[in-house]
Amino acid sequence: MRRIFGRTSEAEIHLTRTTAREALLFDLRDQTETAELNLAERRVAGWTFAPWLIFAGHLILAGSLFVQHRPQTTDSALVSVGVPLAVSLVFDVAAGAMMLLWRKFQMAPHTIVQIMCGYLAVTGCAWTMASVATGSLQLADPSFVTIAMCAGFFLRSIVAVSTPPLAVVNAVVALGATILFSSNPQISFAVDAMAGLMVVYSVAITERSLFAGRGRLALEWQAKKALNFVDEFENSGRGWFWETDSRGTLSYVSRQLADDFQCEPEALLGRRFTDLLSVDNGSGSMEERKTLGFHLSARFPFSDVVVRPASEQDVHWSLSGNPIFDERGRFLGFRGIGTDLTEQRRSEREISRLARFDSLTSLPNRAMMRQTLDEALRNAAHRRKGCALFMIDLDRFKNVNDTLGHPIGDALLRQVAERLTSVMGNHGQVGRLGGDEFQAVLPGAVDIGLLESLARTLIEQVSRPYMIEGHKVTIGASVGIVIGDPGRASADALVRNADLALYAAKGAGRGKHCFYQPSMHSEAAERQLLENDLRQAIERGELSVHYQPVIHAGGEEISGFEALVRWQHPTRGPISPSKFVPLAEEAGLIGKIGEWVLRTSLEEAAHWPDSVRVAVNLSPLQFNDPNVAVMVGSHLKETGVRAERLELEITEGVFLAEGDSTDETFAKLKALGVRLALDDFGTGYSSLGYLKKAPFDKIKIDQSFVRGAASTTNRNAAIIRAIVTLAETLGMDTCAEGVETHDDLQLIRELGVSMVQGYIFGKPSPAEVARELANNATVAAEGFACIREPRHRLMRRAMTSIDGEIIEVKLRNISSMGAQVECEKSVLPGGELTIDIVGVGPVRGIVRWAQAGRFGVQFNGQFDLARLAPRKEPKGTALPLGPWRVDQRRAS
Repeated sequence: MRRIFGRTSEAEIHLTRTTAREALLFDLRDQTETAELNLAERRVAGWTFAPWLIFAGHLILAGSLFVQHRPQTTDSALVSVGVPLAVSLVFDVAAGAMMLLWRKFQMAPHTIVQIMCGYLAVTGCAWTMASVATGSLQLADPSFVTIAMCAGFFLRSIVAVSTPPLAVVNAVVALGATILFSSNPQISFAVDAMAGLMVVYSVAITERSLFAGRGRLALEWQAKKALNFVDEFENSGRGWFWETDSRGTLSYVSRQLADDFQCEPEALLGRRFTDLLSVDNGSGSMEERKTLGFHLSARFPFSDVVVRPASEQDVHWSLSGNPIFDERGRFLGFRGIGTDLTEQRRSEREISRLARFDSLTSLPNRAMMRQTLDEALRNAAHRRKGCALFMIDLDRFKNVNDTLGHPIGDALLRQVAERLTSVMGNHGQVGRLGGDEFQAVLPGAVDIGLLESLARTLIEQVSRPYMIEGHKVTIGASVGIVIGDPGRASADALVRNADLALYAAKGAGRGKHCFYQPSMHSEAAERQLLENDLRQAIERGELSVHYQPVIHAGGEEISGFEALVRWQHPTRGPISPSKFVPLAEEAGLIGKIGEWVLRTSLEEAAHWPDSVRVAVNLSPLQFNDPNVAVMVGSHLKETGVRAERLELEITEGVFLAEGDSTDETFAKLKALGVRLALDDFGTGYSSLGYLKKAPFDKIKIDQSFVRGAASTTNRNAAIIRAIVTLAETLGMDTCAEGVETHDDLQLIRELGVSMVQGYIFGKPSPAEVARELANNATVAAEGFACIREPRHRLMRRAMTSIDGEIIEVKLRNISSMGAQVECEKSVLPGGELTIDIVGVGPVRGIVRWAQAGRFGVQFNGQFDLARLAPRKEPKGTALPLGPWRVDQRRAS
């Protein structure tokens, strides 16, 4: 079967000759296809008033029958006739109501046909019974009764002929009536023949009706589909339709075109199309330079002519059109389509912009900066004036990005771009190379003072805190600077050298600027080799963990050890942690190394007494790892070390990107039961704010405040006192780092610091030594009394009075400020003594610290070490035995 229309919304229309069987059964079938169902509904809709027509005919015929009745008619006779007539009229009304309401109740067409078949059968039988009862009871003339019966048949046939099932039912009723009740063979034959002809005629007209109906539906469906295509095309915004008449005035326009003119489509109809448009001459093709009026007047087809509205709007269209002629060749006008090129033109401009500018910060991108640098170098060659290049890298930006997310990182980059542009001003052009790398080209700027000033200001401005969506973010910047000689420098060399200078600036501790030096090439190569070796250091067993004791300040008992990583290179020897730890952070190795240190330290701590803790440093990169708490908990479980014995030391770098993730990590670590210590306190940003919110158990006072704290020339003691008071108020312990002298130790104790760590109690030592110290429980303080000028190393004998008793003492490490005194008698700190040095004379001082068998004394005034120098005597002169001769003999 040929199908001229494809399936759309389950609609298939068949245009073939309808068979008699199909015509006979079509109205009784439940149609599932949309087109066939639509055709069936239309056929049923044509019968809407058929029951009411039958009702009117029945009413007229019934009235005629009652008019014919004779006076002797009994009530029973009237009932015999009236009941069938009433049944017939009631069914007429019911069927009529159904035909008016079937759509509302969503009745299927085949159900309506079935009900109508039953309706015709009932009304036919009822009308026949009424007619037969009228004749048998002689209520009317027999001929009139026959006429009434035949009239009822023909009345139903008028309705039934439109659908074969109804015609068949009507014929069956007529056939039965003539067989059962007709006594006139001629009339019976005529009625039966007529009924059969009605069935045949009904089938024939239904065949033609179905064929014609399907044809109409096909045309309607095609028209509807075409209209849908037009609507979808216009509504998609990809184009619109237009049409003009023979005079060039618009006869149809799409709404999209009217919207561009900010009016209704009707307002454009009747206006000349060329008056509304102007040709875009931006293209170089000959076709687009021809005016639209030329095409229209010449009645030539055209395509892709770019036009604009005859206004100031930034809108572009591409028009295509064809002339329309009727069958006689008369010109009717043009019909065509238009395409909006506005977004395409904008996209082209945006693509051109993105090729030169960074989409996030709107700064010139890498390609544009390279072009700027090339132009600056060419101009420098002409003007014989150099050109400077800044390479700028943001410090700790990755920490912000990983902690607070990329949207915060993007917003931070935009603010950084604004600050860089503001600082650079008219001195040069700033651009973004990608990630957190920026570049600045400064044509003609070769003054070292100016470049240094710009670099310092740039770093200072970038390092100021940022507020982004409620988060306080602090980062830094490092700057590498190179100056290109006019006529000799190449762009590639400048970029490479600026990178080396930037690398040196970051290696100098970040937040610095550095000018390029030729030696940086070898340093960069050396750094790369060192990084490659560091990647394999763990597998090769080159890394080790040393442990430095942390002592209770009050009684010199061991509180714990701090684990410190050391690297013994096979050819270079020991590598300083200050050199390879920053390298590990930059190379992304700190996480792996940090976890190895943690695991190794816990394994060693398992051999210590249960009261001895181990402190492990946690880098900001490790802290910002969402799985850090899981990692710590796993190693605690594997080694069996109690969580309370592990102390994680965290620097203020973890707070540079404050957010919910930081608080969440703190909460997870505290939930494990580990202790948290704030390392290098007082050297970062807004430390008091961190103490307010972070759950630290200990504050480690940076060694920059501890060393030389006993000196009266600085304010370190006051700072330490303030930190201790703050920590005690917050319920935290304190630990002084870098204690090396007895004076500093004594002061630390007097200021109330909880714990001490430094060379005075021991340098970082291997695991075996640390295990022995841990089992010994206490460590004695060793080292110098204080930090002073160079000391006199030889021992001197002296006499002093202690508690009224004159005793001999020995002085060691004598400086201009004090000395260490060996004495069997105990003294108390704070006491004042007069010490008579043999061969030198008396010196007064105050006891600053005291231990078993020795104490430290600070002289009241400056002591001249020259007084201890040996004196030259005449040859052969007998000299008394002096201390220096004792030392000399011992030395020999």
